[in-house]
Amino acid sequence: MQIRLDPWPVDTLDGQLTLKPFAGLVLDAETPRWAAVAKKPVPERLRRVLTIDGKPRMEARLLVEHGGAQPSVAGFGAYVVGAVDLCPHGSRQAELLDVRARRVLAYSDDVQAAVQPARFSPRNPQTGALEYQPHAFRGAHLEGPRSEVQRLMLSGEQALAAELASALPLDDTDADALAETLVLQDGPVRIGTAGSAVVGCVKTLHTDYLGADRIGLLSVLKPGERTPILRFTLGDDGLTPARSREQRFTWYVRLCEAPFYQHPLAGVMRLEMHAPEDSDFVPRAVIDIANLSGTLLCRLASQPHKDQRAPQNLIPTGALEQAMNRAMGSLDLVTRRIRSHLARELGVVA
Repeated sequence: MQIRLDPWPVDTLDGQLTLKPFAGLVLDAETPRWAAVAKKPVPERLRRVLTIDGKPRMEARLLVEHGGAQPSVAGFGAYVVGAVDLCPHGSRQAELLDVRARRVLAYSDDVQAAVQPARFSPRNPQTGALEYQPHAFRGAHLEGPRSEVQRLMLSGEQALAAELASALPLDDTDADALAETLVLQDGPVRIGTAGSAVVGCVKTLHTDYLGADRIGLLSVLKPGERTPILRFTLGDDGLTPARSREQRFTWYVRLCEAPFYQHPLAGVMRLEMHAPEDSDFVPRAVIDIANLSGTLLCRLASQPHKDQRAPQNLIPTGALEQAMNRAMGSLDLVTRRIRSHLARELGVVA
């Protein structure tokens, strides 16, 4: 018996490796030869790389009383979506983009009365006002407010990625199809960003898309090497309606050597992009992005002494997370402001 270490911290929601077999079909897209693909340099044509991430936070759970009806659940929440703009060749400094907190009053759609924005003006004007915009969610489930904040955050990520990424030619004939601006999105790509140069960076390996006969290649990849590109259908589980399914390309990249005491897939990241419907080829632009992904991600990979989620939690993503935390402010101070506001509303001296 051998015991290996999962390198991610134990207080992380999920471990780095909890593989479950994918229920659908996974097809060879680039080549039927299952072997490592060597890393290649980042072309000069790629001038701009942006990493995008979002962060949701619930700040207070609420119970809304309206007339004589049954009280319903609601919540104050916040989310931040932002980007880091960097040069893949290191010719300029990285820059934070659009890191701004949006605050939400999420309430059940069974509330019949009009819900107005909630604005909390502080006693000290230097600390700024908190304004929560109302958003209704369906039903009256206790986790409805949290789900609504999460939905708004994901929608914000999708909109920002679609705005910033270059258009992606989806044919196999253009030899110079590489986009000038590439977006690296934390997590899987979102529905609605097809046709754009957006790559989803999946840090935790939860689903096995390879099977027992192929997964061994991941443990022998060298830093910067990747697997061939595969193709699968999102929602191909026999349960999801066909209209909700979407084609995806995916491949794996190794960012660093796994230390001897960690499991052999430590340091491996799965990448994915949208795939054209009903086609049996890989667009040249997708191959170009896959070819440069190993070199680019090895440059951006974090180090264990600086980030416990290294190397998959990329350096610009870690910097963006810190900026997002600052944008939302201290949860303790925000909660105190909420209590003071409700005390004044209820006529109680705070």
